[in-house]
Amino acid sequence: MTQHRLTRRSFSIALTSLLSAFGLAPSVAAFRSDPEEGGEILRTAEAIHQEVVLKASRKRVYEALTDAEQFRKISKGAETKISREPGGPFSLFGKAIAGRQLDLVPGERIVQAWRANGWAPGDYSIARFELKEQGSDTKIIFDHTGFPKGQAEHLADGWKQHYWGPLAEFFVS
Repeated sequence: MTQHRLTRRSFSIALTSLLSAFGLAPSVAAFRSDPEEGGEILRTAEAIHQEVVLKASRKRVYEALTDAEQFRKISKGAETKISREPGGPFSLFGKAIAGRQLDLVPGERIVQAWRANGWAPGDYSIARFELKEQGSDTKIIFDHTGFPKGQAEHLADGWKQHYWGPLAEFFVS
């Protein structure tokens, strides 16, 4: 014989459902309204997804993105500081970009809390670089989320112009 135990959580859910059915309590849907109307779920996020293949091993690509000397060459000599420790800071392109290393898995993944200099204080986005082997090359699967609305096109172009193009040149030379 199976014994059913009534928990506080299951009782609350059952009671709320019952009261909602009789119109005596707001339904759960009432709490998930449009943010423009004071709701709690924001549906205006933008995101960037890019994939690029570079003629280098995952180890070389990872090193180029996490080693200050190599990245300084990629950024044509711009001031560059990069911590190689999770939680450590980085600043790139003469402090135009700054943030913190969130997750570093050598040869596999880099996740950063990333921000541009002109953003409001405390505004950070998430930049995620997944490095996948593709023969002797490396495919970067890149996702950038959480940046200020209206910045997607500018940032997408910036990743191509300041990261992917210069990285491709760096590995050819």
